[in-house]
Amino acid sequence: MQHRPELDGLRAFAVLPVILHHAGIPGFTGGFLGVDIFFVISGFLITNILTEDLEQRRLSILGFYERRARRILPALFLMMLVSVPFAYVWMTPYKFRDFAQSLLAATTFSSNILFWREDGYFAASAELKPMLHTWSLAVEEQFYLLFSLALTLVWRFGRRAVVGSMVAIALVSLFTAEWGWRHAPSANFYLGPTRVWELLAGSLLAMFPRSRPSRLNGVFTAAGLMMIASAMALYDPRTPTPSVYTLVPVMGAVMVIHFAHAGQLATRILVFPVFVAIGLISYSAYLWHQPIFAFARLRTLTEPSLGLMAFLCVVSLLVAWASWAWVERPFRRAANPVLSRRSSVFFAAFMVGAGFVAFGLLGHFSGGLAAFRSDNAEIAGLDRRVATNFGLSLDCESRFSDSPNCRTSTEPEVLVWGDSYAMHIVPGLLAAEPDVRLQQHTLSGCTPIIGYAQVGGEKTIDWAYRCIEFNAQVFDWLRRNDSVSVVVLSSPFTIVPEGTIVDARGRVVADDALEFLAAQLLDTVQTIRDMGRRVVIVSPTPASGWDTGQCLLRATFFGEDHGACSFPLDVSTFGYDLLNRIADDVPVYWLHRDFCDGALCIPYADGVFLYRDYGHLSIEGSAFLGRNFDWMARLRALAR
Repeated sequence: MQHRPELDGLRAFAVLPVILHHAGIPGFTGGFLGVDIFFVISGFLITNILTEDLEQRRLSILGFYERRARRILPALFLMMLVSVPFAYVWMTPYKFRDFAQSLLAATTFSSNILFWREDGYFAASAELKPMLHTWSLAVEEQFYLLFSLALTLVWRFGRRAVVGSMVAIALVSLFTAEWGWRHAPSANFYLGPTRVWELLAGSLLAMFPRSRPSRLNGVFTAAGLMMIASAMALYDPRTPTPSVYTLVPVMGAVMVIHFAHAGQLATRILVFPVFVAIGLISYSAYLWHQPIFAFARLRTLTEPSLGLMAFLCVVSLLVAWASWAWVERPFRRAANPVLSRRSSVFFAAFMVGAGFVAFGLLGHFSGGLAAFRSDNAEIAGLDRRVATNFGLSLDCESRFSDSPNCRTSTEPEVLVWGDSYAMHIVPGLLAAEPDVRLQQHTLSGCTPIIGYAQVGGEKTIDWAYRCIEFNAQVFDWLRRNDSVSVVVLSSPFTIVPEGTIVDARGRVVADDALEFLAAQLLDTVQTIRDMGRRVVIVSPTPASGWDTGQCLLRATFFGEDHGACSFPLDVSTFGYDLLNRIADDVPVYWLHRDFCDGALCIPYADGVFLYRDYGHLSIEGSAFLGRNFDWMARLRALAR
């Protein structure tokens, strides 16, 4: 296939937004769509290579895999190798264990499966995972492995059969993605079946002759670029991806690839030397930016400044150039004296890969090399100090449960009802009154408002039905248990955007979110009171905008001042507005008053981590506050 510099320019338009988006640079909220552009380009180029070889009857599957190994593995393995010492020095054992697992997954091109399985409400922040970006490489390599074999088999039946098969699979994949973002968003994002249509969009393009130069083609090329740019500017992480929304940037890329010709205005932009140069190093730029950003975030206590992240964007491109010049280019050449033969390429790939697999297994089974890393008991136990706070038990987390682990008595006096912000106060209630007769009914992300739930992001319509059912089950349980006299509700009440609140029939509530939810929360409280129970609401903790628990962990790990983790009190959030509206009718226990001194919140007291993450109290922090401020007595006194 003849080299097309405009495709290098298109790669630049894909990789730069990805890097700027991951750096948090304003204006690139949809920069993650660059990965979708890469999928289209990859599908187009790979299909061109395979069909040319098939037409000339020279296709060798082993030869194809050799080219992929030369193209992908040297820079990937180098990036992984360089990342190991930074991870070892800057990660606690628990996180290093996860990192080791990601090395194994990246080596076997199964990262997308690993990160899908790791995803969830309590998952570690994606920004702190140096190997997270390898999920897209896994999708591509899984596709290449199956596609090359399938194409070889179907080719004997002619181009029409090949095109028909591609169209059918692409449509099934797109429809699956449209179903997936509503019902299984994490799987939809990471797994291959819902991404295949993007790669096949490029593959189908390769099955047809390229358009001839014309003035109209120039308009189509410009329109394609505008579609890509507008999607990247207007979409944000809440936009379902992949889905029919993704058709905009994907079809934009298809139009650019098919209609771009020399002399067009849009093509002149694409072949601008800077863009072509960035496109040539785009693979290495994609490889290196994520670990550079992740390690910067791991080493700073709070969030790196915008200036630092902008500087690291430049560093990523410089490192990418070095990787391209000294690793990518030399190893691509079959004439390379070190790896001149196919057998030597496969042997080297196997040996290095086996080394990473072995290291990954060692890191996993040794608990992150904990025994080799530090004799300091405080450092070794840091991960446990910010472990997820499930309250009484993990049994109470994912569903309505009658487990005995979710109560301290068969005749509970106090019901704790809500989401994870109800879970995290339970250790404090027990510390304040160890013999309290308590029942915990909590479901992460599920606000304790009867009959309504949120849809959006990870919260699908299936999730909304589950939340509504959970609250109904808790209410039925409360009605059957006359021993309960005090009901403690707690949540950040972050059902915010208008149009995302649904009822039990899946109907969207169109009322103003704040007014509507305040009224529904009051209705819920009144319904509980009508049964003769007293109600008190515990407010959410104030948030800093960064992971406060990790800040405390890193301050201890790196021997720095915990005072850097303090943050200004912000009571202008939706949850505070909602509770302020109902505070005259329902008593509210304001948690921030326990550890915020005026306008400053101090999440570290007497050697105790009060927070475990962005907003949840740690187990030790909840117990410390509950004991010091006698939460149980105060809540009883407030409840009415």
